[in-house]
Amino acid sequence: MSRAEVAADVVAHLAARVAAGTRLGTKDELRARCGVSVGTFNETLRLLQVRGVVTVQRGPGGGLFAAEQTPMVRLAHSVLALDGTQADVTEALRIRDALEPLLWQDALWHGSPTDVKDLRALLGRMEEAAESEDAEAFVRANWQLHTRVADITPSALLRSLYVGLLELVERHALDVRPQDGVALAAHVRDRCRLHGELVDALEERDEEAVARLLRDHDTTGSVGME
Repeated sequence: MSRAEVAADVVAHLAARVAAGTRLGTKDELRARCGVSVGTFNETLRLLQVRGVVTVQRGPGGGLFAAEQTPMVRLAHSVLALDGTQADVTEALRIRDALEPLLWQDALWHGSPTDVKDLRALLGRMEEAAESEDAEAFVRANWQLHTRVADITPSALLRSLYVGLLELVERHALDVRPQDGVALAAHVRDRCRLHGELVDALEERDEEAVARLLRDHDTTGSVGME
């Protein structure tokens, strides 16, 4: 788990112990409690909001408040509560892959130039990691790209379920790697190309190209290397 994820778990634990609407503290207070940097806590806050754990209020008396645990939030939490066995991870990837076309279809029609710019920046991180043969950095950048695509959909249910499945895989599959270094390098180059073409198709609103590329986007045979 990253430091942002650990901090998110700390705040989520606090929120689970109090009634909905209870003030948990200011952003600075909670950041200090978690012992993380400003940048890390910004990522923590994003994770908490995507999971529906907290709400943020500005101004005097503002801060982070425990959110109401709706059925959708409980669904996302139940996904994260899985024990992370190989069977869980494989099943999470299978279901996540089934949701992928819905996610990219929403991105096609709701994506903005800013969304595309952000996705290209994440593609750049993937390419840098590929050049330096840093498999862990590549996987993290790849997952960040998928999470950013999920941010585009207007469907809170789709986003919550998808990100919950992705986080389950991320927590338990980062150390799964192809053992052949040559095969790994070729696979990483192929993933960079595929995701670059997906972003191109998204920018061009090319629904047929997205559908074709997603047929090649099968991750169940290579856990962690999507």
